[in-house]
Amino acid sequence: MTHPHLKTIESRLLWLSHWMIHNANHLRDKSDGIKIGGHQASSASMVSILTALYFSALRPQDRVAVKPHAGPVFHAMQYLMGNLDLEKMQNFRGLGGVQSYPSRTKDVDDVDFSTGSVGLGVAITSFASIVQDYIAGKTWGAGLERGRMIALMGDAEVDEGNVHECLQEGWKHELRNVWWVIDYNRQSLDGVVREGLWSRIERLFEAFGWDVVRVKYGVLQRAAFAEPGGERLRQWIDNCPNQLYSALTFSGGAVWRQRLMDDLGDQGEVTALIERRSDAELAALMENLGGNCVETMAESFAAIDHDRPVCFLAYTVKGWGTPIAGHKDNHGGLMTRGQMAEWQRHMGVPEGQEWEKMAGVADPEALRGFLRQVPFFARGPRRYRDDPVPVPALAVAAERATSTQAAFGRILDDLARGQSALAERIVTMSPDVTGTTGLGPWVNRRKLWAREARGDVFRAQNIPSTAKWDFAPEGQHIELGIAEMNLFLQLAAAGLSHSLFGKRLLPVGTVYDPFVCRGLDALNYACYQDARFLIAGTPSGVTLAPEGGAHQSISTPLIGMAQDGLAAFEPAFAEELVIIMEWAFDYMQRDGEAVVDPRTWLRDAKGGAVYLRLTTRPIDQATLPREGLAQGVIDGGYWLRPPGPNCEIVVAYQGAVAPEAIAAAGLIAEARRDVGVLAVTSADRLHAGWTAAQRARWHGEPGARAQVERLLAPLPRHCRLVTVIDGYPATLSWLGSVAGHQTIPLGVEHFGQTGTIGELYRHFGIDTGTIVRAVSGLTAGRQLAAP
Repeated sequence: MTHPHLKTIESRLLWLSHWMIHNANHLRDKSDGIKIGGHQASSASMVSILTALYFSALRPQDRVAVKPHAGPVFHAMQYLMGNLDLEKMQNFRGLGGVQSYPSRTKDVDDVDFSTGSVGLGVAITSFASIVQDYIAGKTWGAGLERGRMIALMGDAEVDEGNVHECLQEGWKHELRNVWWVIDYNRQSLDGVVREGLWSRIERLFEAFGWDVVRVKYGVLQRAAFAEPGGERLRQWIDNCPNQLYSALTFSGGAVWRQRLMDDLGDQGEVTALIERRSDAELAALMENLGGNCVETMAESFAAIDHDRPVCFLAYTVKGWGTPIAGHKDNHGGLMTRGQMAEWQRHMGVPEGQEWEKMAGVADPEALRGFLRQVPFFARGPRRYRDDPVPVPALAVAAERATSTQAAFGRILDDLARGQSALAERIVTMSPDVTGTTGLGPWVNRRKLWAREARGDVFRAQNIPSTAKWDFAPEGQHIELGIAEMNLFLQLAAAGLSHSLFGKRLLPVGTVYDPFVCRGLDALNYACYQDARFLIAGTPSGVTLAPEGGAHQSISTPLIGMAQDGLAAFEPAFAEELVIIMEWAFDYMQRDGEAVVDPRTWLRDAKGGAVYLRLTTRPIDQATLPREGLAQGVIDGGYWLRPPGPNCEIVVAYQGAVAPEAIAAAGLIAEARRDVGVLAVTSADRLHAGWTAAQRARWHGEPGARAQVERLLAPLPRHCRLVTVIDGYPATLSWLGSVAGHQTIPLGVEHFGQTGTIGELYRHFGIDTGTIVRAVSGLTAGRQLAAP
């Protein structure tokens, strides 16, 4: 039996969410002259689902990704529970108010997963469940309470490719404890959803081993079907096209009556069924689909007694319970002032009590007593913590020539050999490129994760192979298919484990660097949630010469610079990489205030994720300066060859082109004085510190100086810069703006092609000869012609 207070809560959430949107659009002062919006109709279609879920079905260990457009209902619920103050509600979609879509980092209430980029909030619940099971299989994961990972989604979100991709990954990993609730209102932004989508949704989920629960009829409809003539009414509902059902809903009870009488009237049982109801009662009956019936939804949730993944296909009316219900334009529509005034009377909310939590409630004390005992809210906020994991000193065996990718693999292999707490908490993952991105040795030692042990058949048959693919619950590598969106969503879920589950993981992912772009939406989503992980993009650039343009990255250094929440590095030497990775494992665990460090003007105390751009090109390992090296590498750059007092030329490089830059500097020094070589390990951090220091000076701190300003301060004004990178030249071109030095940036601006490294470097003008010629062009005051 469903608790009687659920209907009251449903009414309160419906009103509060819609009033919040109405206030923002029609009552609050606004200067921009543009619509603020808020998705009243999309909120209304989900209010019964959220009420039944949060106030009947959920436990504190459950986690929910709320449909973006139902965010107002979520915030109204938090307000009703006393977890959100009135000012935040009144400032909805305003600075300092609740966000347009639920956000872990921007909202103050207890958001489990950020949503807003359609489909990603759905998919991450599957990966969070995998992370939960991964932790539960470890000795240090003892005591973990497994919860259900739940996504509330719109039917149009099923169009998203990442939803389909994650279904296959979930099937492969025997997904458990996941519920997806589809708000099947059959309307999207551009119109009404095509007929028959429900059958395709059901077949899709069943193909991947999900149980599908179709929640189509509410209690009023089921009772009507039991009356004489009710079966014919049910058949009519089942056969009614989506557009017609929506149009009749918007038109109201009288039109419903006329249409039903025209189609079904028989002067007998069906006619009597219709005539027993007033226009208002008939409209309520026809709009009483399962997803808009809080009692039906609560019963459907309570009926699940297993841990298999479940898809609830909940039929709803978009805009349910409001004057704009069913209209095909209601996705972005708003109730007018007149409609709101009439609806306010209908909802029983007295004037002046619009923000009162208990307005119109018959027995406020009884409702408050019920709310205090709702299991899901009983423990309060569910943002957990876990102690930082100590980071031991890292090392890599010295070699005369090596690549950063090979050094990355050896650093992880060295960790895998040991028994440090850090190694225990590392979990690696890769989209089917484990062996070609340096993770092979780690996986051989630490195994792949699976629910049950599974041996390597090749090893069992004594077939030689460098890969030992043993699966076990204690394994520390999650095998993923070729879907970069899945990689970044899995990194996001694992990178939130300390907050979601109270157990810290240190996720490390690898991906071919150009395919960072294929997962960019999910990467941005992960960073927006402040997930903590390390991602290595490798191999990178045209340095991956024989692979051709499809596998060569150009824009990824700019992505590393532009992406908030992500510290990007591109080391050239193994020693630099050791320093960066040791710092990165600590940085991923920081949780301080977002205040700037006055030395660098970076917000390092806050922590974040880390991106490494690596390459397979072995290069001779240079002897690096000892003084201040580690700090310089982390801050973003250091002088590999310090400039003299009369420096005329500086060659600044980032990444794999170090040998060309160093060789060019040697040749230039034969004719120019005091030539300097600037090793840039992170254009991202140098640039971020510079822009932050500038802002500080604008706000009255004249002594603010960033790392890049200190580096370039000794250079005379007549000094010229040549920057070079195997990537888009704008990555370093801004260096000339720091102190006003004339600069020519060299890099890659067009799709690559196959060839040797030397051939491609010459073709794109990032070779030693071009660097030298660029200096000649600068000195003569001529613009260098494009290569």
